[in-house]
Parts: sequence; structure tokens; C-alpha cells
Amino acid sequence: MKSIIRKWNQISLIQRILAGIAAGIILALTVPDAARAVSIFGTLFVGALKSVAPILVLFLVMSAISNSKQGRPTHIRAIVILYFVSTFLAGFIAVAASYLFPVTLSLATHVHDLSPPEGITEVLRTVLFNVVDNPVSALLNANYIGILAWAILLGIALKRASDTTKNALAHLSDAIAQIVKWVIQLAPLGIMGLVFDAITTNGLSSLIEYGKLLVILVGCMLFIALVVNPFIVYCNIRKNPYPLVFRCLRESAITAFFTRSSAANIPINMRLCERLKLDADTYAVSIPLGATINMAGAAVTVSVLTLAAVHTLGIQVDFGTALLLSILSAISAAGASGVAGGSLLLIPLACSLFGIPNEIAIQVVGVGFIIGVLQDSCETALNSSSDALFTATAEYAQRRKAGEDIVIPS
Repeated sequence: MKSIIRKWNQISLIQRILAGIAAGIILALTVPDAARAVSIFGTLFVGALKSVAPILVLFLVMSAISNSKQGRPTHIRAIVILYFVSTFLAGFIAVAASYLFPVTLSLATHVHDLSPPEGITEVLRTVLFNVVDNPVSALLNANYIGILAWAILLGIALKRASDTTKNALAHLSDAIAQIVKWVIQLAPLGIMGLVFDAITTNGLSSLIEYGKLLVILVGCMLFIALVVNPFIVYCNIRKNPYPLVFRCLRESAITAFFTRSSAANIPINMRLCERLKLDADTYAVSIPLGATINMAGAAVTVSVLTLAAVHTLGIQVDFGTALLLSILSAISAAGASGVAGGSLLLIPLACSLFGIPNEIAIQVVGVGFIIGVLQDSCETALNSSSDALFTATAEYAQRRKAGEDIVIPS
């Protein structure tokens, strides 16, 4: 048994994940009645990631800041700029695609009981209150804005602590990171369960009616991932961006696609940044921050579904208002929670820009839930993989300016 496990672990994680995907599909088609036995692996995997991620972020950020040397450069400002540029361009491209290929909706009559934000001020107000959240509450509810705020403050406060205290904090951070590595080794089993559950529960029949809408959504996200983001990377590192882009898509996007949670994918991105040999002081902050504010996929979802409602109602929209929608979707997307379906609640906010009543907007949200099995998976894959992509881009750009040769570890 030990020999089998050793040989299994010698196979690359990506190949093991692909094997898990294949096993999930085969089991779903052959033994669909075994739902409870197989899907539990996916539930346990996502639950383990979500439980360990908040603690990892808290201690990793605390340790990185408290042990950082004075004057040592980080790249947080550059990374945040990259996050917002990508998110704005995503919203703009989604608006352009919706104009070129207008889609109308058959609005649902029954939707979930939801409480969407009433305006951009409410989104910003929620963000500010999350910053000052009780630290215990922030950990329990996976409020990463609050966790980051407390981790940064505690890290700054501990900069003057004794070396013994700092070393103990570093060792604790390393121990939690090791637990994360153990959890990630279970990814093939977890993804097998997630694929099995997705196929047996949702199927693909419910997506046929909204095929054109899905093509626009997924097409925009693929365009961002394969054209826009590589262009942004090239402008910064002046080198072929695709090896780095494909590395991030392969190692981060696949798990994000199935977990459908940027928060749950934080440990995956942390490990990817470590393997890319990036500065831990930087990615310890930028990755959890990206899970909160880097929401290009959410901007696409908000823009496309909002304009689908506009086209359905026959509302004429000028270019200025469409541009305003791009800006609004980028800003409001940063307030979307890093969990499955978080962006859908922002649709009524964007619809209000065109005078669409909340009753209609909520029905559009209902459409979003119908196609959510694929839309939200693609959205999360784009959002989460670009967290690692832009973290690496900012550091490689700095190395280029310093005259260093940029080598992407294989």
C-alpha cells in the first residue's frame, strides 16, 4: 500500500486532478445512485480548504509583516493597480460584446429570497464595516477583508516583538502551510466528488435555453484570460506571457473551476506563488486581497446579465451610460464576496443604472442561478488564477527593471 501511495504522489498534481475529473465523469454516468458516497469527497475537500484558508491568511500575513525587514520592497501597490485595470477592462469588453451580440432573456417567475445591495454606497459601506469586524467573527465567517485588516495591524504591532516571538509566529505559519499542503494532496479525490455531484445534480439540460447567454459570458472570460491578461503581463515584463499565463491557468484555474470559491482557492494560489519562487512578504497579502477585490469574472457577469435585461426590455443605451456601467461593474465587483454566486447579487445594483425595477432585476438574478453551474465556475477560475498571475507579473516586472533575467520555474 505504501508503495502504491508513493507512486501516486510521484505523479504531478495536475495529472492526478485530471484523473479525478475523469473518474468523476465515469462514476456519474455509470453509478449515479451512489451520489451520497461519492459527492461527500467534494464536500469534505471544499470544507477543508475553506476552514484552513482564513487561519492561513491570518498567520501568514502576520508573520510576513512582523518579520519583514525595514526598506525591503514589496509590490502590493503595483498588484492592486493590475487588479483594477484587469477588472475594468473585463467590464468594458463585456459591454462591447453585449452590444455586438445582444441577448434577450425569458425571465423566471420564481427566484431565491435575496437581499441585493441598494446602491454603490451600500457596497462601500459593507466593505468598510467588514474592515472593522470582530476578528473572531471575521475568522468564523471567512471575512477576508477583516482578516487582512487584523493581520496587518497585528503584524505591524509585532514588528518590535522579540526574535523568539517572531520565530514562534513563523513556525506556526509554516505548520499551517504544511496542513494546507496535505489538504491539497487530496484535491484529486475532492474534485472527483465535485464533478460527480455537478453532473448528477444539475446535468446540462437546464443550460440549453440559455446557450447564447452562456456563450457570451464564457467567451468574454476566455478572451480576458487568453488575450487581455497576457497583454497586460507582456506590457509589464516585455516577454512572452503565455508560459506564465498557462501555468497559472493549469495550477489555479482548474481547482477554482470546481470549488467555485476564490476564498477556498487561496491555499492553492499560495502554493503556486511559492513554486514560482515569489516573495512571501508580497503574496501573503496579495493573494487573499485578490480573492476580495480582483473580480474580472464578476465584472463580466454583472455587465452581460444587466445588458441582457436592457435588451429584453428594449431600453436604448448610449455609449456614455455603457461606459459608466463598465466602471460601476468594476467597482461593485470588488465588493462581491469570494464565494459561489457572490457576483449575482450585484446585478440589481447595475440594473438600477438603467431604471430597471428591482422586481425585474431579481428575475435576472434568477436566470444567473440557472446558468450558475457553468457561469460561476468559469468566473471563479478567471478571478482566482489571475490573483497569482498578477502577483507574479508585478514581481517579474520589478526584476526586469533591475536588469535581472526573468525565468519562470517549471
